[in-house]
Amino acid sequence: MPIKIEADMDDIRIDVFLAERLPEISRSGAQKLIERGFVVRGGVPVRKNHKTVKGEVFEVTLPEPVRIAAQAQDIPLDVVYEDSDVIAVNKPRGMVVHPSPGHSDGTLVNALLAHCGGSLSGIGGEIRPGIVHRIDKDTSGLVIAAKNDAAHLSLSAQLKIHSLSRIYEAVVIGSIKDDTGTVDAPLGRHPTDRKRQTVTDKNSRHAVTHYEVISRYNGYTHIRCRLETGRTHQIRVHMAHIGHPILGDLVYGHKKPEKGLTGQCLHARTLKFIHPRTGEQIVLQTELPPYFTEVLRKLGNNTDLQ
Repeated sequence: MPIKIEADMDDIRIDVFLAERLPEISRSGAQKLIERGFVVRGGVPVRKNHKTVKGEVFEVTLPEPVRIAAQAQDIPLDVVYEDSDVIAVNKPRGMVVHPSPGHSDGTLVNALLAHCGGSLSGIGGEIRPGIVHRIDKDTSGLVIAAKNDAAHLSLSAQLKIHSLSRIYEAVVIGSIKDDTGTVDAPLGRHPTDRKRQTVTDKNSRHAVTHYEVISRYNGYTHIRCRLETGRTHQIRVHMAHIGHPILGDLVYGHKKPEKGLTGQCLHARTLKFIHPRTGEQIVLQTELPPYFTEVLRKLGNNTDLQ
């Protein structure tokens, strides 16, 4: 049965609009739906270059989940929470969340398929079964996956209305002036490097990151970040945008490794969500990983705020 979605803003590309309103699909996934005629307005399939007009209604048909093709692999998992509906794991730095070009196996999805015995939501398709949200390869921390479609839809809806809360800790370069702050800056593809994101008003998506200082060091700051939205590389781009890139981020920050890091010092430490079956709020938290605590040790004396 088609899903009806009413446009609440003018002049938004249809693929961008759908990716915003349907968290379970990406922008490229929205483009494929449009190409296959699964997005209709007034009984007529929309064109891929269509831009929204406030008040118009689209009917979107999501195809049946495809057969899961990623292969199960016996890879150790740090399971923080698990029941018949959801599983949350503490992903190590260096592990890719789902198969992609150049990373066909050894991913979190491969490990989840082995651990869950194939019991994962099919909404993510054959490459991303069960995956509700992602974190970067070199970001460590909590990732939640759905074991059935009902749980997947519930968690995706929570992402949209922010009842699924993700809180990160990071070490950034420089001394942040204020103890708390918010970065409200739209993100989109970099105009010349398609693998990067940038702050831009062109073909962008609303993005908000709240931060607070945990402690200060000589030339560095340990912060906590809460995502209001969940865009690709959001914290990394936002912190670089205000002049405080994440330590070890060679893409958006300094181009040479510092403090022995080979990836960004960014950890998804806390996850809060409403359980899709019981309605209970679940709060999960991990310890900071060894690479992170080692960085703090190397930074030396600090001024703790909280």
